[in-house]
Amino acid sequence: MVVANNVTLEELEAGLDEIKRSPRDEGVLHMIVRRPATEEREVLEEAQLDLTDGLVGDNWGARGSSRTSDGSSHPDMQLTIMNTRVIDLIARDKERWHLAGDQLFIDIDLSLDNMPPGTRISLGSAVIEATDQPHTGCKKFVARFGVDALKFLNSTAGKELQLRGINARVVQPGVVRVGDVARKV
Repeated sequence: MVVANNVTLEELEAGLDEIKRSPRDEGVLHMIVRRPATEEREVLEEAQLDLTDGLVGDNWGARGSSRTSDGSSHPDMQLTIMNTRVIDLIARDKERWHLAGDQLFIDIDLSLDNMPPGTRISLGSAVIEATDQPHTGCKKFVARFGVDALKFLNSTAGKELQLRGINARVVQPGVVRVGDVARKV
């Protein structure tokens, strides 16, 4: 693993003010990523969000979860959303955003104060809802972006601002497209 290209903790902390300037009530969807299988990513221009399947064609349903008693998919973890300013700072290049493993990259304030569980977001013709399931970094994230990135995301400020992102579920199915405005409702 080459970590020389990863952003340092100092560089990440220096970008915090820009992250805090994220729009609070509405932002733009900049990237949609479908994960058809483990370690596979498809960057899409549009996607269907479904009540049962989450992002149609994503492996969320088949992958299961350690957070359910039977190992089935967690219904409150259908979608993962990451702030574009955070991933841009960490990845340094939009061509690497998809490596984070998230499905929706939106320029919006995902802080706990602004986006507590139960907050609904209209996006395209769909509506999604932030859930109480924490979205945390993993070994794969560290391998791709470095230990400093994980330290930054898991810092006190990182947790309050939910810099790793949030989990969400679909409450109204519909189509979402890159460029759609995401609005708190």
